[in-house]
Amino acid sequence: MISMADAQVPSGGSDSSLGGAIDVHAHVIVPELLREVDPSEPWRPAILRDDGRHVIECGQVRVRSAVHELVDVEAILAIQRSRGIERVVLCPWVGLLFYDVEPEEALRRCRLQNEGLARARARCPERVSVLGSVPLQDPELAAHELEVLLATGEFSGVEVTASVNGTYLGDARFEPFWETAERAGALVFVHPATGRFSDPVFGQRYLHNLVGNPMETTVAAAHLVLGGVMESHPALKVLLAHGGGAITALRGRLRRGQRVVEAAGKVLTESADRSIGRFLFDTVTHDSAVLRELVGVVGADRVLLGSDYPFDMGDPDPLRTVREAGLDPAVQEALVRGNAERLLKVG
Repeated sequence: MISMADAQVPSGGSDSSLGGAIDVHAHVIVPELLREVDPSEPWRPAILRDDGRHVIECGQVRVRSAVHELVDVEAILAIQRSRGIERVVLCPWVGLLFYDVEPEEALRRCRLQNEGLARARARCPERVSVLGSVPLQDPELAAHELEVLLATGEFSGVEVTASVNGTYLGDARFEPFWETAERAGALVFVHPATGRFSDPVFGQRYLHNLVGNPMETTVAAAHLVLGGVMESHPALKVLLAHGGGAITALRGRLRRGQRVVEAAGKVLTESADRSIGRFLFDTVTHDSAVLRELVGVVGADRVLLGSDYPFDMGDPDPLRTVREAGLDPAVQEALVRGNAERLLKVG
């Protein structure tokens, strides 16, 4: 465990105003994918307006959790600036990562999306960074496409879900992707797919999101740790959504399992704590005390400002969350701006 006194803070001055903030967790649907572009392709989403909400219609599914603009990047930037956010890392809505189709078709759709993301960044490079999508159901194809994306100089990395068609990210089949991501220096943002647990209770009280989403992230993180992925690839830049779920709270349990249960400890040779400390985490905890504890456990250099814009369970005021955590000004600056500048190589 890392104490607040020992938490590493990247070099640089402090700024109590928390200016120049960078949000590393914000979603967009690029207009190039919309149904109106090609109505003959039913997989394309339509954006409907209903009582101020942006309803996403994909096939027979309607998602009503978007509470702010999701397509118009200029409008997104205006909303973010009103919150004190100067730079936004845009990534796809997770319903548009296309793991449910054949790899070649997924690649076609990913490229359409990535072209749209690249255009969004090119229009406002001083305020927009982007994470693309790759067909991770075919890890070798995904690895190749990741190299293609990074070679353009437009992308900081990619977004992936916690599991792909039921297989979590610590599985050996994803090794080609992780090897390439580490070598290329890509930021890999791990986000829950939402609604992946079949127990009926998750259909009640919004638990599929309130509990299910951080639970997905927790399972993925534990799978990556105990599968030895973080140890084998120490230079990987893996960013966990929603404060990493409960992975830091479970560090003692993973550590105990590693020591006494063969199935848990047969791959990982370093301590589970060490591997957990290799992740990056966003600040979307919805609790300043939880955020302070997260920083105390993993270090100030591993936590980055996030909002989960534009969804109802996003943090509407992430800068306030950071301020109310009672962190040292230099630590606040690291979370709000410095860490992201270093990872994204901007600023």
